[in-house]
Amino acid sequence: MGFRSTLVRPFARNIARSIDRWSAEAVGRQEKVLRQLVASAAGTAFGREHRFSEIGGYEAFRQAVPIRDYESLKDYIERIKNGEKDVLWPGKPVYFAKTSGTTSGVKYIPMSKESTPLHFGTARNASFNYFARTGKGDWLDGKMIFLSGSPELETVAGIPTGRLSGISNHLVPAWLRTNQLPSWETNCIEDWEEKLDRIVDETMRADMRLISGIPPWVQMYYERLLERTGKKTVREIFPNFSLFVYGGVNYEPYRAKLEALVGGPVDSLETYPASEGFIAFQDRFLEQKGDGPPGLLLNADAGMFFEFVPADEVFNENPTRLWLRDVQLGVNYALILHTNAGLWGYNIGDTVQFVSKDPYRIVVSGRIKHFISAFGEHVIGKEVEEALLPVANASGVRIVEFTVAPQVTPPEGGLPYHEWFVEFDNAPQDMAAFALEVDARMRAQNIYYDDLITGNILRPLVIRTMQRDAFRTYMKSEGKLGGQNKVPRLANDRKIADGLGRMVNGL
Repeated sequence: MGFRSTLVRPFARNIARSIDRWSAEAVGRQEKVLRQLVASAAGTAFGREHRFSEIGGYEAFRQAVPIRDYESLKDYIERIKNGEKDVLWPGKPVYFAKTSGTTSGVKYIPMSKESTPLHFGTARNASFNYFARTGKGDWLDGKMIFLSGSPELETVAGIPTGRLSGISNHLVPAWLRTNQLPSWETNCIEDWEEKLDRIVDETMRADMRLISGIPPWVQMYYERLLERTGKKTVREIFPNFSLFVYGGVNYEPYRAKLEALVGGPVDSLETYPASEGFIAFQDRFLEQKGDGPPGLLLNADAGMFFEFVPADEVFNENPTRLWLRDVQLGVNYALILHTNAGLWGYNIGDTVQFVSKDPYRIVVSGRIKHFISAFGEHVIGKEVEEALLPVANASGVRIVEFTVAPQVTPPEGGLPYHEWFVEFDNAPQDMAAFALEVDARMRAQNIYYDDLITGNILRPLVIRTMQRDAFRTYMKSEGKLGGQNKVPRLANDRKIADGLGRMVNGL
């Protein structure tokens, strides 16, 4: 163990003990967070309009604060952008995190002086907790790479503004910057492929020990490294590489391919960061046997009060609203946030399921807008992943990327179906049998889908095998190559499907 890891070790143990304390009393911590949020914002424009000074508990709060999307908060955001203070939260934001919206265009998510430190602080706590739980801290003694967006920020109403991954670069403490790659200059390159080449230049001879990023773009980095060095595996280039940190997408569809590129398994740490707050992180690891189902620990003591709405009610006028005390295991909930940056009743668009209540752990099951229900089947992202991946793993098949869309009016005629666009690293020998097994797993998970197949409303799913790099080509055509961009697992329309259609094998 090196100097830095030896120095950090007692601090990491203290963090792990702290996580144990607050996670064991998460409901009480959430009650306290709610009281603090309401008291702090009582004098803001939003607090006055919603009579925060009269709120005495959760029931009154729920009655006073409706669920909102960005459009419903936009007028408040515009007031902040026009220079007004004390609108949603005391003072002005210290940053705006800039994100893409489908109906709102660019969204400006406020980050306050209270919320901003919690973004990096939770990332640090998650990695130090990994150290404390596993005893593995050698990654602190070498180089680390964070594949992220540009740290260059613009100014909006005097407020620094940029992508969350770029803002995060400004939050890295000085003691860690000496270990961090790529350089600031390289990180500021906007063109992803040019940036990737420069990153390879800077890292291919470094003692890289921790790599962090979105799995599909990390895969591009690995492939470019191997092309440039002529090596067969990443481990030959980085023999001390020991920890992969990721978030934003499920790693499982990419795991087999990435581990093949690395040259074997590597420890991974999953996080759930969002512009609105750092929501959850992995707190258990392979060394901890028999510790219940997998999942991410809900960040219950970090300036966010969580509500949960059954996903099939989220667009109802008066949906069921639950707080942490009342949630149930296995139910698909839309995640609603109230934060110490001034987001109130904010529907972030993600759906989650609880896999544990002692402590409270979740899995991300999909996006509110990413689903298929062209025929009332209500298929979600978690279901398509859990249908495809076990069949692929059992067959020794590696998936590069995939997405699913409904085919309502098949050009070839016949019954409609779900059309799966899959880029294989190595395709199944018997595609028809493979597709039938995936379809059987879909039917076992989703009774509505099964009823549609049984009733001859739909025919079994159809798999289209994609040309090499089809998804990268599509994402590049959309201006979404690299950074934090992700391919949606499924959609209720044909936009992505039509964009991919010309890259199906055999066409």
